[in-house]
Amino acid sequence: MSANLNFRNEDEVAYDIVSLGEVMLRLDPGEGRVRTARQFNAWEGGGEYNVARGLRRCFGKRGAIVTAFAKNEVGRLLEDLVLTSGLDTQFIQWFDFDGVGRNVRNGLNFTERGFGVRGAVGCSDRGHTAIAQLQPGQVDFDRLFGQLGARVLHTGGIFAALSQSSAEVAKEAMIAARKHGTLVSYDLNYRPSLWQGIGGKERAQEVNRELAQYVDIMIGNEEDFTACLGLEVEGADENLTQLPIDSFRAMIERAASEYPNFQVIATTLRAVKTATVNDWGAIAWSREQGFAQATQRDGLEILDRVGGGDSFASGLLYGLMEFGEIETAVNFGAAHGALAMTTPGDTSMASVEEVTRLAQGAGARVQR
Repeated sequence: MSANLNFRNEDEVAYDIVSLGEVMLRLDPGEGRVRTARQFNAWEGGGEYNVARGLRRCFGKRGAIVTAFAKNEVGRLLEDLVLTSGLDTQFIQWFDFDGVGRNVRNGLNFTERGFGVRGAVGCSDRGHTAIAQLQPGQVDFDRLFGQLGARVLHTGGIFAALSQSSAEVAKEAMIAARKHGTLVSYDLNYRPSLWQGIGGKERAQEVNRELAQYVDIMIGNEEDFTACLGLEVEGADENLTQLPIDSFRAMIERAASEYPNFQVIATTLRAVKTATVNDWGAIAWSREQGFAQATQRDGLEILDRVGGGDSFASGLLYGLMEFGEIETAVNFGAAHGALAMTTPGDTSMASVEEVTRLAQGAGARVQR
């Protein structure tokens, strides 16, 4: 049995994955804090971008990124980082820089990892960024999904929250993708800071419920489904130190009923013990195969939690593309997310061999 997903044949398309979203420059103080840092490591990252990058670098899939940069040295640095990912950059849109940044900028994300009782902290500086000013009609999505072709479009709630026009561009891309037989993957990725100045949860639900009708593969955690789609998890405590699996299943069933276009729904299950120790798991559902739960990893040790959910999404998509089985897919997603959180930066440094071994139950013995 398959997961009831009709991916386009890989021989007929240029890309396995196309992501639409913002790519920011992450400035990482390492083991220190942003407020006292004197030097930073530079990484690139973004909720939608990380998924395509993971599929390219870890799983060897062909991918492209649709994003926008201001035409200055920071934009060129971001382009250089994206080039190392192996993603096709021809759909990057460039906006003229005014010399100061009054009209257009590149996004910055200062992120410290946290340790023990000190949680991770993110401080983004992304006002007036190039991608937030992208307008419908500026990207030729019919050429991208029609002439070139892609198996999956991945976007999400972070991009949709950046501006009124970004939500419209997301809708334009999703409609074009579906018209040409490309499946649409969407990660709700609720970030309160992005919505608080433009209507809060009410606006988040308005935007995400509109876009949800074009989604085939819906991804998110408990907070995402509650804040973005209004679906509550009964019995979950504030910090999810308890994992009511039956309640999560009921939430997914309500989502599947309300949105008959959803073919796969997946959610991570994270209980935060400390910044460096989490319980980590996932469940997924398909209309054809029903529910599957990934191996639960309680007491998972974490170096850098940022990007764990994005790596879950890329592992899930890889499992669906390659194996068509929801149980295999959710285990690949959970394994990839777990491995991504053992290294610094937003993006995965894992190999497909490492993910496969962990998904199949291998431990952390030295590989020689």
